[in-house]
Amino acid sequence: MRLFITTSWHTTKYCNMLRQTVRVAAAGIVRQTAMAGIRPASRALTARFMHAGRPLRMAASTNGPKLTAETYPDVQRSSQYKTLNSDDLEYFQSILAKNEIIHSRDPSDLESYNEDWMRKYRGQSQLVLRPKSVEHLSLILNYCNSQKLAIVPQGGNTDLVGASVPVFDEIVLSLANLNQIRSFDPVSGILKCDAGVILETADNYLRDNNHIFPLDLGAKGSCHVGGVCATNAGGLRLLRYGSLHGSVLGLEVVLPNGEIVSSMDALRKDNTGYDLKQLFIGAEGTLGVITGVSILTQPLPKAQNVSFLAVKDYQAVQDVFVKAKGELAEILSAFEFMDSRSIQLTKRHIEKDTPFPLEEEYPFYVLIETSGSNKAHDDEKLETFLESAMESELVIDGTIAQDKTELQNLWKWREMIPESSQCQGGVYKYDVSLPLKDLYSLVTAVNEKLEAKGLVGPEADKPVIAAVGYGHVGDGNLHLNVATRKYSKEIEEALEPFVYEFVSEKKGSISAEHGLGFQKKKYIGYTRSDAEINMMKDLKKHYDPNGIMNPYKFI
Repeated sequence: MRLFITTSWHTTKYCNMLRQTVRVAAAGIVRQTAMAGIRPASRALTARFMHAGRPLRMAASTNGPKLTAETYPDVQRSSQYKTLNSDDLEYFQSILAKNEIIHSRDPSDLESYNEDWMRKYRGQSQLVLRPKSVEHLSLILNYCNSQKLAIVPQGGNTDLVGASVPVFDEIVLSLANLNQIRSFDPVSGILKCDAGVILETADNYLRDNNHIFPLDLGAKGSCHVGGVCATNAGGLRLLRYGSLHGSVLGLEVVLPNGEIVSSMDALRKDNTGYDLKQLFIGAEGTLGVITGVSILTQPLPKAQNVSFLAVKDYQAVQDVFVKAKGELAEILSAFEFMDSRSIQLTKRHIEKDTPFPLEEEYPFYVLIETSGSNKAHDDEKLETFLESAMESELVIDGTIAQDKTELQNLWKWREMIPESSQCQGGVYKYDVSLPLKDLYSLVTAVNEKLEAKGLVGPEADKPVIAAVGYGHVGDGNLHLNVATRKYSKEIEEALEPFVYEFVSEKKGSISAEHGLGFQKKKYIGYTRSDAEINMMKDLKKHYDPNGIMNPYKFI
């Protein structure tokens, strides 16, 4: 075994397997660890896969995806919804500026609004409304409700279950123009902002004020603050900072009838009646449109470390996690795992620009991040942890980031897996929660299922490339990505409901953080009881009696 450790002061190489002592005088840290070599972690970070505007898409071909209505002919447009006409357009033009309206019968003009990031779903909307004020958005919803015009609220459109794009001709209501920071209190750490603020923009603003957003995603360059609340996104650091159900203090929401309801001034402790904001966190725009967010942010860590480690099997992943919780404790901020197939796909996609940090390939990998206020303290804890993990042979190889660039590079090998899984054609994504002991067993079962049906292999005539697994061990969240050369009903029928049945048998959840959207609507019963589903339907009928909000999805 060997562990590659770098420091920002110097790099030393040992060539034997005996216990060695590495002293870093500048930090006052004495590390005694078994190593065969020490080297820098990685090279410069290349561009993120999401830019600060619309999400980049990996096209399966020069043609766009099939219409959702064609792929799923059993889903029919409801006759209860009105078809857009000239009178409707005239009304919208009377309250919005010309640059707040995009109307076209040419599908290419609205492609980025009609198609999802995975290029799996495509709607037929001919109208996008981009209001610049909450008041105008309120007027839009009031009118659409009275006319029974269906609406799809849309943020950065990085959703992965078809929740943020139309199924048929629903009007797209974009939050992109509601993009202002409203206020920030550096004492309490409370940020108030419009829902259309891009997550990375919010985080950069907070960093300038010595704070960070309590959520981090690979798509943060495109996703909106309101969107992550509407989907209750979990992200990479839920282990440290918890879910948005705990971080969000208040919301401003426009109901389907146009009424504006605000709890933006709520404090951290507020126990007066029902906590109504929770209805809209994770509701995917089916009960109303989130237009403002008040959220408790976190102090900017003064010290951060990232290590990228190799282990022999999934049991070792669990053992390292237990050890990290016990020994890294309060500084542990992320614990991610990746299997060999996911890294192999990512290598094909990014290794030219970002060399793989280890010299060999292994069955499983773990990325550990620590964040704290005292670098010397954090370094010592991490080195002690790694020394012990190496001596017990839980970790068989690894590297530690030397500086911020290398830290970002190591994260890139985790964050780029979603795009890498898709870049050769398409991807079927399953975001599930399972007991940790069963977390990876789903990946094994899916690969066996696909192999038994003759769908997977390196040959060009095989539609499936591989089923890969990675995710957030800290909160029991597995991302199962089935990388394909094309989308097909044959693949989908092999996967569904098999995946959901497997998860249900293990007492897991069919949606850990991506939501239900269009993809999982009919499978909600695998996780929720009839009583729970009926309560959800009652809420939907009460707040959206005309069903105009994001129809054909969720419930």
